[in-house]
Amino acid sequence: MSPQPTRWLMRETRLHWPLMSIYERFEHVVAFVLGVIIAMLIALALIQLLVRIVPLLVTGAIDPLDHEVFQGLFGMVMTLLIAMEFRHSIIRVALRRESIVQVKTVVLIALLALSRKFIILDTRSTEPAMIAALAGASLGLGLVYWLLRERDDRLDPIEDRADIAEKL
Repeated sequence: MSPQPTRWLMRETRLHWPLMSIYERFEHVVAFVLGVIIAMLIALALIQLLVRIVPLLVTGAIDPLDHEVFQGLFGMVMTLLIAMEFRHSIIRVALRRESIVQVKTVVLIALLALSRKFIILDTRSTEPAMIAALAGASLGLGLVYWLLRERDDRLDPIEDRADIAEKL
């Protein structure tokens, strides 16, 4: 987070803190701590990825065009993307923009995890039934995500009008 949003978050927290219930305060603190922990994990994972991969790429010890190597590298990158999306969803809670559990975000993270699974999947040793099950889960989650997005698109104009009315 850049310094500007951090200052805004602190100001918003100070303004709303007296109005929050004890549980809302607890939820806010937990979301902040989880955000910091996940940010540290993301940073450590990125450093580990760079420490492991860059020397191998520079020396030519691995070929990124090799299918198995590509699967491994892209799997690591997808893991970082999943963690970043997870942290982003927690930060939204800390900013008090959303409640603690957002189904749309959970579905999105599940879709990212399934995408990662398909990328690292060894099709030669995986049962066809497993591939079909993963495909079915992806299709189902994709449909749920689409329905949630459609619902949000219908609700947003109403919320936007309410926000405009509050500002007036």
